[in-house]
Amino acid sequence: MLQKFGFSQYESKVYETLVTSEDAMDTTTLVKHSGVPKAKIYEVISRMIDKGLILDSISNKKKLYAAVPMQVVIDKLSHEFEQQIARLKQVGKQKSYANDQVWSLKTDSSIEAFCKHMIAEAKQSIILSMWSDEFAEVKPLLEQKAREGVRVEALVTGAPPIHADIAKLYTLIPTEEHMHLERFKLIVADSEQLLFAGMEDGSWKAMRTMAQPFVKFFVEYFYHDVALAKITDKYHADLMRDAEIKSILMQLRY
Repeated sequence: MLQKFGFSQYESKVYETLVTSEDAMDTTTLVKHSGVPKAKIYEVISRMIDKGLILDSISNKKKLYAAVPMQVVIDKLSHEFEQQIARLKQVGKQKSYANDQVWSLKTDSSIEAFCKHMIAEAKQSIILSMWSDEFAEVKPLLEQKAREGVRVEALVTGAPPIHADIAKLYTLIPTEEHMHLERFKLIVADSEQLLFAGMEDGSWKAMRTMAQPFVKFFVEYFYHDVALAKITDKYHADLMRDAEIKSILMQLRY
């Protein structure tokens, strides 16, 4: 009866004998009705007492044994099973180890889905840079994360400017003179992992990594772009009057 729950054959026989008896039994009676050898009975009883399935008492200097009620045993085994399941789930959870590998990702739909996944899973911070039409697709999710307390900073390229309820929103409206302005996506989540995607031969291709040198580099890359966007916007007229500076700015990818 109890063998399916990890008990031995002798343990199962002793419990079944006691639980179906109206009276408590001594060891002699238990050996007779359970079929457990006399040489093993004390060892088996001791284990069952330790496991909480048998009660013991002394009456007229004779030791007697009785089974813990069946429903109590069922509740006990159920609770222990649930605890084992909970521990198994904890063991089964993926642990975050240092990962220096750089993974490549292709196809527009996969990259878009992964971007949304990274945003949804972020717990502390999100840094994001992309064009305005793509930003509009993730804007509701970003605002939701901001309401949850996640710090969100975004640089949006393209017109028209977009409003969003996030911590910091920067915009860059490119001019026709920009020579190397390309579409790209950058997401850094919790300062732990990043995804950078760009266009190649008309298709999106992306890299994803948790390698900290890359993460730190692209965070600096983001703030570099923000600084250039702010400086260019504030001092646009003066900068455009300087031919050398204008030539350099128009070749930047930001």
